[in-house]
Amino acid sequence: NNREEMYIRYLYKLRDLHLDCDNYTEAAYTLLLHTWLLKWSDEQCASQVMQTGQQHPQTHRQLKETLYETIIGYFDKGKMWEEAISLCKELAEQYEMEIFDYELLSQNLIQQAKFYESIMKILRPKPDYFAVGYYGQGFPSFLRNKVFIYRGKEYERREDFQMQLMTQFPNAEKMNTTSAPGDDVKNAPGQYIQCFTVQPVLDEHPRFKNKPVPDQIINFYKSNYVQRFHYSRPVRRGTVDPENEFASMWIERTSFVTAYKLPGILRWFEVVHMSQTTISPLENAIETMSTANEKILMMINQYQSDETLPINPLSMLLNGIVDPAVMGGFAKYEKAFFTEEYVRDHPEDQDKLTHLKDLIAWQIPFLGAGIKIHEKRVSDNLRPFHDRMEECFKNLKMKVEKEYGVREMPDFDDRRVGRPRSMLRSYRQMSIISLASMNSDCSTPSKPTSESFDLELASPKTPRVEQEEPISPGSTLPEVKLRRSKKRTKRSSVVFADEKAAAESDLKRLSRKHEFMSDTNLSEHAAIPLKASVLSQMSFASQSMPTIPALALSVAGIPGLDEANTSPRLSQTFLQLSDGDKKTLTRKKVNQFFKTMLASKSAEEGKQIPDSLSTDL
Repeated sequence: NNREEMYIRYLYKLRDLHLDCDNYTEAAYTLLLHTWLLKWSDEQCASQVMQTGQQHPQTHRQLKETLYETIIGYFDKGKMWEEAISLCKELAEQYEMEIFDYELLSQNLIQQAKFYESIMKILRPKPDYFAVGYYGQGFPSFLRNKVFIYRGKEYERREDFQMQLMTQFPNAEKMNTTSAPGDDVKNAPGQYIQCFTVQPVLDEHPRFKNKPVPDQIINFYKSNYVQRFHYSRPVRRGTVDPENEFASMWIERTSFVTAYKLPGILRWFEVVHMSQTTISPLENAIETMSTANEKILMMINQYQSDETLPINPLSMLLNGIVDPAVMGGFAKYEKAFFTEEYVRDHPEDQDKLTHLKDLIAWQIPFLGAGIKIHEKRVSDNLRPFHDRMEECFKNLKMKVEKEYGVREMPDFDDRRVGRPRSMLRSYRQMSIISLASMNSDCSTPSKPTSESFDLELASPKTPRVEQEEPISPGSTLPEVKLRRSKKRTKRSSVVFADEKAAAESDLKRLSRKHEFMSDTNLSEHAAIPLKASVLSQMSFASQSMPTIPALALSVAGIPGLDEANTSPRLSQTFLQLSDGDKKTLTRKKVNQFFKTMLASKSAEEGKQIPDSLSTDL
């Protein structure tokens, strides 16, 4: 108990330190550790679990819900909306399935919608990550000869971060190399600090695999929830060609693995594993081309989704690739790798050479899509610049397609209404949800539950005889209608949304069960199409809908109902008709039957029913 109380007390001290530095994301993760000690139950919290400044007793559920709301606010300020949505979903499940508070559920869903919108519309700058090594015997043991990965703040440069770091260790000496120091430095009595920028490595997310994920979503995971980082340092090997540096440029890549993923409860974590690999010049060329193609696609997506972006960045990117005066990519790669000498000396690189050629060929349609966007956005002052860039692109396209083949992309001009199409996404003509809803019988459950209504919308092609609930003796028809009209005025307009329209027609004499059925040949209202009420759609979805008395769902005086097939719920406490009313209704039923039969027979013979005969019947 004492250890738990001390643990919670230190959590809140760390939370306060983060808030003082505006580290809202780290404060949220710190406070989240307290919620892991709580359960979704109505059990009273022990005194050591509280530690929130609130002295009045609370249950685990109340405290956990309060903490969740605070943490969601911190994640919102830290622009970690993905984490906020995760907590909102957990709260929503409690509101919907456990405590049945639909008002809180609606507020929660509105908040989730706001977070989803923020993900797609608000720019989130990628934080830089810095590797910091503390070498020398002058550092305390928890820092001595160890490397840490730091998460920088928004727009924080390495120079600013390093200057702030050096102020904490004024006697330390800054190292100007990025390679790992030797034992002489590690065993020296002084303090040596090494600081350089590292790149986060995106972990594979199975739910994104082979799916068209928008840039706004995938970019977040490129710099968050990361635990692996690498630093690439170019080295020269073999004979150096002064005219083509790519042929001899090897990459020495150092990989770092931290103890925990960033971001977390701290802005830095210790490196627990380091490894080093070497990238050949050809592999480096493949990575460079892949990065360039991805950058083109990403920028095209940005300009498609936002028409207010300035055109200059797109102009510089496209011109830097297509203009021979500034382009150094294609020609340098061709001279270095696409030669008979290189193929003869490196037969193991045949697949890599094919891959590089494929990347070069695919860059052409990407550039073409970018130039189309540039043509629509360019101003009159930059029109000559665009014309020259387009002419250079035509020459480049002709050359590349001749040597490496033609690659074609779908036409991206067609767009959904109000939603620009992404270059990285393919359109789905119909969503999975809409297809599922078309093929489902959700509005007409085949097996009603004990608390769902036995109301079913019949197919128009298979009419069936309707049923009538009996009416108990001792009651007259006008009295039943009067009570029914009073009931109708008290009913909710949400459940019976089409009641007002039905009341203006002859359907007001139909039972509520008729309202959810198609008419039969014996119905007097065969010409009026019936619509399924909202109730039929709600009955299958809500297993806890309160029971509506059968009297509120029935209307007396309609022929064609059979007591044998009546639902037990709808056949309780009904009245019987008097003998005179029964004879009148029977006569009407017979007249309607013969009228229908004559109509069908005359239709077959091509004759009309005489008006007098129809009236007599």
